[in-house]
Formats: sequence, C-alpha cells, structure tokens
Amino acid sequence: MSLSAEAILNREFLELRAKVLELAASLDRLHRAEGAVDDDPRLAKLRRGLEILLSPEADRAERVQLLFSRAYNEDWPTALQVPEVQATIKPQ
Repeated sequence: MSLSAEAILNREFLELRAKVLELAASLDRLHRAEGAVDDDPRLAKLRRGLEILLSPEADRAERVQLLFSRAYNEDWPTALQVPEVQATIKPQ
C-alpha cells in the first residue's frame, strides 16, 4: 500500500525545508558576491530547474535530470577519457 500525500509530507517536510533553505542561501551568496554571473548558462539552468520544480506536472525529477544531463555520446569512454573502458572497446 502506498503512503498518502499527507504521510509523505509529514515524513519528508523537514528534509525538503532544509534543501530549500540551502538553495536559498547559495543563491544569496551569489547575489552578494562581487561580479555578475547573470549571463552564465549554469545559472540559467538552475533557474529553469526551479521553474520545473514549481510546475504542476508530475514528472519533475525526470525533467530536471534531463535538464542537467549531457546528450548521449556513443564514444563516451574516449570523450571522458576512461581508459579501463576504452581498452575493452574493439576498433571497427
């Protein structure tokens, strides 16, 4: 039997609250720091991630994961320089 929404909120509220506070503190540090990162694509991704979190759709975790994921590269062992995997790949 799955838990009710209220039971899940009761169980996870404090941890979720802590994560929101940690995120707010990090964004405040960015705001107070010297210089500007408003045009940084990483900050744009963080903002888009927050928009996804606030959306009513149920697949938020998947959309956030995709937002921060790299496109699949078949040659990832070479691209990421993973010698253990590169050694097992047979040249074509």
